[in-house]
Amino acid sequence: MKIYLQILFCFFLLSCNSNKNATITKVNNLEFEVKTDSASWLDSSRNRLIPVAFYSPIVNDKIRNQQLVIISHGYGENKPGANKSYSYLTKKLASKGYFVISIQHELPTDDLLPLTGIPQVVRRSNWERGAENILFVLNELKKIKPELDFNHVNLIGHSNGGDMAVLFAHKYPNTVDKIISLDNRRMELPRTSQPKIYSLRSNDQPADEGVLPTVEAQKKFGIKIIKLPNTIHNDMNDRGNKRQKREINTYVLGFLSE
Repeated sequence: MKIYLQILFCFFLLSCNSNKNATITKVNNLEFEVKTDSASWLDSSRNRLIPVAFYSPIVNDKIRNQQLVIISHGYGENKPGANKSYSYLTKKLASKGYFVISIQHELPTDDLLPLTGIPQVVRRSNWERGAENILFVLNELKKIKPELDFNHVNLIGHSNGGDMAVLFAHKYPNTVDKIISLDNRRMELPRTSQPKIYSLRSNDQPADEGVLPTVEAQKKFGIKIIKLPNTIHNDMNDRGNKRQKREINTYVLGFLSE
């Protein structure tokens, strides 16, 4: 009888541990309250301040292998706070267990984005600066949040911020796991299966020639390009309606879970 009870107790412990692990593994099935914060970090190598906004789930226990999402905003004419204009997305991702950081790429003292000339030429320095901002933020997070899963770094960028994220994938392909472009139009998407490439497209602003891979290339590399028939380019941030935001959130969460 004593041995029988010991066996039952062992099964009970195994069951508890299994359920705990299942809860951690399937954290995206839960919905957490979200904590927000902000800071300004100094990249001393470039003597540049980089404002960032944080969005994280409020949890009792740390999420094992918590994934990181870095978001890059669309062009905001150097106005402060552009990185906080995607709250529908940042808060939703954090509520699903992701650690989210949104970078303010533009400062009031920066030159405005050139609106004339060949974009791939005249805007390249802007995208390069954005890619270096992402790299700096990533390296800072490794210092202060070493428990994050840096083997599965996810970048999301809208419009000009999407071009920055895509350029980052070209420059540092082994640093990022997934790139999700919200209607980037200028920087050519990598033709590669790693990092994984996803793009949601608006119904009003086409990409430049060569930016999007052919159907054949999409199949070859597993790239997913999805057009949103009811969403224009400028409605991919907080200006969008509830239906548009819900659709983008659904797609993005689906991409991240693959």
